[in-house]
Amino acid sequence: MRNVIKYLNLIWLMALPWMSHAQQDPLYSQYLNNPVLLNAAYTGANDRLNVVAGYRLQWAGFDGSPTTLNFSAHTSLVQNKVGAGIVIVQDKIGDTKITETSSSYAYKIKLNNDRVLSFGLLAGMINYRNDAARLNPKDAGDPLFGLINETKFNLGAGILLKSDRFMVGLSAPRLMPVTVNPSSAQQVEVYNQTFYLMGAYLILLTESIRLKPSVLLRATANAPLSADINFNLNLEQNYTLGLFTRNFNVLGLLAQLDIKDYRIGYVFEVPTNASVGTRFTTHEFSIAMSLAVFGFHSSEKSTF
Repeated sequence: MRNVIKYLNLIWLMALPWMSHAQQDPLYSQYLNNPVLLNAAYTGANDRLNVVAGYRLQWAGFDGSPTTLNFSAHTSLVQNKVGAGIVIVQDKIGDTKITETSSSYAYKIKLNNDRVLSFGLLAGMINYRNDAARLNPKDAGDPLFGLINETKFNLGAGILLKSDRFMVGLSAPRLMPVTVNPSSAQQVEVYNQTFYLMGAYLILLTESIRLKPSVLLRATANAPLSADINFNLNLEQNYTLGLFTRNFNVLGLLAQLDIKDYRIGYVFEVPTNASVGTRFTTHEFSIAMSLAVFGFHSSEKSTF
């Protein structure tokens, strides 16, 4: 979970945009269902057209709590040798809204019948908007409470090794820190550089029961290492129940339903450590489809 103290400070300091502050990347508890949000090398990795939309409400009931909307669409092309796609993410906290629109590309090298090594690049724009004037309606002309609205270029990269039984990837969605420079303020850090290391493995317990453990590590400048540890149990390839923890401060439950080429998922999170400082719950929803639209696309859904 994002550091609560940082978020509370961010909310209270919305009216002080001249102070430098960097926030962490948006969180995705269902990252295994949409890895392209974190790693451009996953673009077209499963040799199908994939469309995913998600919504995350953190600390439900808390005024100004973080919300994240995401949408991605990507597909394999050129006889499954490359992948191309788009990613749109909107992260909102109080009166600050960050919108990221990117295109992604991946080049795939087939190592054997089921192992593929992918290299991915992501390029796009990040818009940072903070309307602190709404917090000071009695003096809307105060330059210290003005509107910050800037757009910056972003470049990311990743590498991914994938098979029917495992997946491991290393990525940096933002190769450089994202900063804005309002005329009446000091530099504002929007995002610090973050590296992700993701790993997952498929264990066949029986013909109809599968266990999929996974780990996601985040390394951010000037922040402690963060880890998500997940265990997802799949029944008949249609029903999935999962349990995960983030830094052992948050406990989450996942429920997922797969119907042919379509999937819906839900995650419920609660803090388990009093030091987290909040009793508010978090909810995350996703809906996805995976389709074979070209003759060279895979007729079966990938396990990863």
